[in-house]
Amino acid sequence: MHQAALLGGLIQDARHYGWEVAHPVPHNWRKMAEAVQNHIKSLNWGHRVQLQERKVTYFNIKASFVDEHTVCGVTKDGEKTLLSADHIVIATGGRPKYPMHVEGALEYGITSDDIFWLKESPGKTLVVGASYVALECAGFLSGMGLDTTVMMRSIPLRGFDQQMSSLVTEHMEAHGTRFLRGCTPLAVRKLPDGRLQATWEDRASGREDTGTFDTVLWAIGRVPETQSLSLERAGVKVDPDSRKVLVDARDATSVPHIYAIGDVAEGRPELTPTAIMAGKLLAQRLFGQSSDLMDYANVYHAYYKPLEFTVAERDASQCYIKMVCLREPPQPLLGLHFLGPNAGEVTQGFALGIRCRASYAQLVRTVGIHPTCAEEVTKLRISKRSGLDPTVTGC
Repeated sequence: MHQAALLGGLIQDARHYGWEVAHPVPHNWRKMAEAVQNHIKSLNWGHRVQLQERKVTYFNIKASFVDEHTVCGVTKDGEKTLLSADHIVIATGGRPKYPMHVEGALEYGITSDDIFWLKESPGKTLVVGASYVALECAGFLSGMGLDTTVMMRSIPLRGFDQQMSSLVTEHMEAHGTRFLRGCTPLAVRKLPDGRLQATWEDRASGREDTGTFDTVLWAIGRVPETQSLSLERAGVKVDPDSRKVLVDARDATSVPHIYAIGDVAEGRPELTPTAIMAGKLLAQRLFGQSSDLMDYANVYHAYYKPLEFTVAERDASQCYIKMVCLREPPQPLLGLHFLGPNAGEVTQGFALGIRCRASYAQLVRTVGIHPTCAEEVTKLRISKRSGLDPTVTGC
C-alpha cells in the first residue's frame, strides 16, 4: 500500500519528465488489495515451509496454560491437545485496540489490521490517533487520492523528536491530509445512506462537532494477547496496567523457564526485527550456544519504507547480495556487493562499517530496520561454500 501511494505521487511527477499521462488516473483498490493479500498469504506459506524443513511441529490451535510446564490447545472444531515442555516461550504479540467508551466504535469502526483486508476502497476516511501507525495509514490513503482526516488528542508521534514530527505532519498537510488537533471522539453512528457520522469534542473550547465519513479507522494503540492465556495458572506475572508480561534481561518471566519476547513483553520495543533477534538469541542461550543478551538500547527506527517488488510482482531473480569477509573469526568485512532497489543508499551506509573494520559477527547481531532492502544484509546466513539455496522465503 505504501508503494501504491508512492506510485500515485510518481504519476503526478511523470508529466514533468515527458510522460504523457492523462489525469486523473483512477486507482483500483480491489486489484491492489488482492495483490497485497496474496503476498501476505505467500509469506505465511513460506514460514510454514521453513518450519517443516527444520522439523518443527506446527499446531494450528489456540493455547492456554494448564500449569507451568503444560499448555492446552483447542482447534476450531473444539478438539483439545495437551503439550508439555521444559521451556515455554510466549510470543503472542498484540492487537489494535478499540476505544470501548466511544459509542459505536466497535460496531462501525475498523483498525489498522482490517484495512489490509478491505475488498473495497475505504473512501473518505477518519483516522483517529497520532501514532506512527495512524500517520502511516493516513499517509498512504492520502497518497492514493482518498479524502483523509486525522484526529489527534494532543501531539503527533509522542516520544519522537518533535521537530521531525512537525515536519511529518506539515508534509502530510501539504499533500492533502487534514488534521483535527486537540479533539477526542465521542460517538460514531450509521446514517440511513450507510455512511458514518462521527461526533467529537474540541478539548480547548469544549465545543462538539460532527463529520460524515465512509470509514472510521482506530489507531490508538495496541493491547497484548494475554487475556486468554490463563497465565495465572502457570504463575506468570503481568503488568497490572498494560497487561504485558513482566520479563528480566534474559527475557525470562516470573517463572524462570517461561520466557516472553516481542510485543507481549513489558518494556520491549514493538518492532518485528527486535522480536526476531530476541528470539534467536534466546534460542542460542537455551541450547548452550551463547550467553549473549538482547541489546534493547541500541535499536534504530525507520518507518514508511516501501516493499518495492512484492505486490507489483516484479521479477526479483537478479536481486542479489554478497558480503565478502575473511574466513577466520571474527571474520572482518572486506566488501559488499548489492544488486537491488536503493543500492546506492544501502552501500553508502554499510561503507562506514566496513571502513571501521566491522566483523560478520557484529553484522548478524545488528537489528534490521523494517521493512527495508538494507535489512536483508543483516540476515545473510548462508555461505556460497555451503552450496545451500540462498533464496529468501520469509520475512
